[in-house]
Amino acid sequence: MHILFVIDPLPSLKAYKDSSVAIMRSLEARGHQLSVALMGDLFIDCGRVRVAATGMRLRPGADPQGHDWWIQDTAAHESDLADFDAVLMRKDPPFDMEYVYATHLFDYAQAQGARVFNSGRGIRNHPEKLAITEFSEFTAPTLVSRDMARLRAFHAMHGDVVVKPLDGMGGSGIFRMRAAEPNLGSILETLTELGTRTIMAQRYIPEIVDGDKRILIIGGTPIPHALARVPLHGETRGNLAAGGRGIARPLTERDRVLAEAVGARLGARGLLLVGLDVIGDYITEINVTSPTCFVEITEQTGYDVAGRFVEALEQALAG
Repeated sequence: MHILFVIDPLPSLKAYKDSSVAIMRSLEARGHQLSVALMGDLFIDCGRVRVAATGMRLRPGADPQGHDWWIQDTAAHESDLADFDAVLMRKDPPFDMEYVYATHLFDYAQAQGARVFNSGRGIRNHPEKLAITEFSEFTAPTLVSRDMARLRAFHAMHGDVVVKPLDGMGGSGIFRMRAAEPNLGSILETLTELGTRTIMAQRYIPEIVDGDKRILIIGGTPIPHALARVPLHGETRGNLAAGGRGIARPLTERDRVLAEAVGARLGARGLLLVGLDVIGDYITEINVTSPTCFVEITEQTGYDVAGRFVEALEQALAG
């Protein structure tokens, strides 16, 4: 099969730990052909969704920590998205309007016969912070608002609160506000841009000290290990990008309950891959754009996450 990755520029990827590169390795090992394109390479011409894609393959024996881990096989060539056996959307956020436009192009391409994972509609309809509100029975008390008085009242009610932008990633823009927070007004004014941008507030979950667990759900089924991203001492955020330390752990019974509930519902909506973030007993985010942590889990447990994803992709294409 010929698989197209819509992805960030290859030189920006850290091949030794990048989940997309792990998927590429698994695909290539099973004999599949690879092409790559940037989001800006997508276009519509005379009603057809097309792409200027470049053929590539992995360089045998390359240093995964180096920059020459791939070989360009072909110059960029234009074709319909529907000409590929599958299109994998692996572009990292920010989830800005360009990202939204790309999801619409994927929808149009799917109507023309393309197979896109995750689907444009699935990505667009499940923004990673807001999607948890569908599963409120599994979340800590949460408020989504830009109203300063409402946000202040939520903080006064719960005393210890985490606030964050709806479009952030890697832990950016996250603040913990304790009961006697002297900068409460300044934090809320900054995040909401003086009440013009909607943010999320959640009751602080003290189990963050044990890690913010990333649970990967593939084809509606959770894999058996999570990556607990343990914050640095004195830090609220467990994100690896914020210095968190990743420790693979077997799923707990509670983890399975949460993941199976989410997987059963989202797997039927064109979401082949979901990254569930869990702190303690609560879901905090549902990641559907380009979930990561494949490599860390595989290296620490021996469970081939990328291989499982490719098997699920092949099954989806055969169905």
